Amino acid sequence: MPDGARLLLTRPEAQADDWARRMAALGVPTASLPLIDIAATDDPAPAQAAWAALDETDLAMFVSPNAVRHFFDRQPAGKTWPSRTWAATVGPGSAQALAEHGVPAARIVQPPPGADSLDSEHLWPELWRVLDPVWGEAPGHPGGAERADSAARWAGRRALLVRGDGGREWLGDRLREAGMRVDAVGVYRRGCPRLDVPTRALLRRALASPASHVWLFSSSEAIGHLEALEQGTREGGPAPDWRAVRAVATHERIAARAQALGVGHVVLVRPDAPAVAAAFRMLSGSTLESRT
Repeated sequence: MPDGARLLLTRPEAQADDWARRMAALGVPTASLPLIDIAATDDPAPAQAAWAALDETDLAMFVSPNAVRHFFDRQPAGKTWPSRTWAATVGPGSAQALAEHGVPAARIVQPPPGADSLDSEHLWPELWRVLDPVWGEAPGHPGGAERADSAARWAGRRALLVRGDGGREWLGDRLREAGMRVDAVGVYRRGCPRLDVPTRALLRRALASPASHVWLFSSSEAIGHLEALEQGTREGGPAPDWRAVRAVATHERIAARAQALGVGHVVLVRPDAPAVAAAFRMLSGSTLESRT
């Protein structure tokens, strides 16, 4: 492993400290280089309306820890999580955040341990099991119910998607096909960060010395911001050799986006600390050949 090799944490600043602690416990040195800026939405009314309707909501789906944080920032005084409402998420970080905000562990739904990926597609069968335990399997799975029958069975049920500005509609579409009324509330905005002087220097240093840095990408959007930030901080210097860059990606779509940028060495892993640590050691401890 090169002296001083570090894992670059590109998550929003609010999540970087937790990942740094988990990596440190596994002996992985890190540096924070957030590639997404998170801010609360200006208008609190949509979140307040969602809280007011939560007692009649069967399912609330949170897309990220940021969704949990900003939704609960609007929690009315004295309001607790309704006993009838399931809280769903795709990742353990969001599940932990829900528990920390008082959602009972028995009401939290997420992909099972050992799932190939932590995404909406792997959450969907788990939602079907808790929302319709009699049938037990989601449409499209062996033994699953047909969508026409499920639409009649789920008519009148309500779901809430808690997210940032925009996002994937796959899960919302599946819930609508199953007959549910689906509302969405945006509780935060994502944007490209403005880098301070030390972070700009870290960015240029990481790109100039790719063998000493491994990037952890947990968002395709962050990779787009990286490309823009690199161009904005180049100041007439040479373009980086993306083929020499080493990265860990936590989803197939993210890995594909990194490869589209030209990143030469991408390892796909589950978004959990031991898997990321193993990928870091592999990438930082090897002399790798470029793909081109």
